[in-house]
Amino acid sequence: MPDKKLFLITTILITIGIICSYTLGTYAIIRFEYEPYHFVLREFVVAMASIIVMWVIAQLDPDVWLHRLGLGLFIMGIVLMAVMPFLPESLVSEVGGAKRWIKLPGFSLAPVEFFKIGFVYFLAWSFSRKFTPHNGISIKEEFIRFLPYAFLFLLAVFLIAFLQNDLGQVVVLAATLAVLLLFAGSSGLFFGYLIIGSGMIFSVIIFSSENRMNRIAAWWQGIQSKLNAIAPDLVSSQPNAEEPYQIGHSLNAINNGGLFGSGLGSGTFKLGFLSEVHTDFVLAGIAEEFGFIGVLVVTMLFAALLFRIFKISGRSINNTYYLFSMGVGLLITFAFMINAYGISGIIPIKGISIPFLSYGGSAMLASSIAIGMVIMISKRASAVPLEYELE
Repeated sequence: MPDKKLFLITTILITIGIICSYTLGTYAIIRFEYEPYHFVLREFVVAMASIIVMWVIAQLDPDVWLHRLGLGLFIMGIVLMAVMPFLPESLVSEVGGAKRWIKLPGFSLAPVEFFKIGFVYFLAWSFSRKFTPHNGISIKEEFIRFLPYAFLFLLAVFLIAFLQNDLGQVVVLAATLAVLLLFAGSSGLFFGYLIIGSGMIFSVIIFSSENRMNRIAAWWQGIQSKLNAIAPDLVSSQPNAEEPYQIGHSLNAINNGGLFGSGLGSGTFKLGFLSEVHTDFVLAGIAEEFGFIGVLVVTMLFAALLFRIFKISGRSINNTYYLFSMGVGLLITFAFMINAYGISGIIPIKGISIPFLSYGGSAMLASSIAIGMVIMISKRASAVPLEYELE
């Protein structure tokens, strides 16, 4: 039977996302002179479509359709991201010099959101065919085995980080790739080398962009300010360092919410202080209007969602199903963590939205497709956890 609990939890999160698009889009509506229900109506239409698509996909036979959907998303994502820089502005929206959205009637499509799902499926499918649990092969052999995936990842880096100027998505894909490699059968030593190599690549990417360097510097100034407040003798080079204004307003919004929040529609910092509050800073908006309790409820819903996904993964005897379900769970986990840590100033802001909650049709639809594929897999999941089946 399909995992109905996973479908229900996802639907609840989508519903919360609709509420957030209604209450947190106030400033953007006023600034750009949109209709009062501009965001909520668009989000509602996409939400209904996403729920229907998720349910339809969940009814399909995974032995037939998972491969078709997964590879289809993978190939479509690569092709669209590769041709987008060459398309005219009448077909592609350009923001900050990067072309990320393809214009469709009444809708803008972000291919990277769908590519992420296809990328995870391709890894799961390929790893299940080429990788076996680590059986004493040398590090050199592991590196040789990994080379094709390294070239694929570098292609993704070029298409996403350089052509679309979106490092956050690359961070999520890199973390997912590394963890999937570990669970697919790579050794812990190779995993360590991979983390070091990834750190070097990301350092090059960061130092190659003045905008990214400025963002890191602003984040570090905020960290210095906190350290000086706690231990003045520890960091004294910039004692008057100021918090980046977005992070400062985000923290103030969280603080203003207190335990129970200011109430639906009563938030203050969404009125121009946090310009992306209905997208990247949606958690800060929830914290202000619904308080700590609201954030706790959202966090528990995501914890329940991830528990259902990883439970399906652990009970999947088919290795592709096992790795793909785990990959979807990892994508959601890393996106939520990076966003939550970013808005609280723990790490630099990466511009990563939260699945189902942040305003954005492509992200919601792509995430719903991924959950539908996992629910589809749940029909083949064993009633007994995988480790017991293999004994």
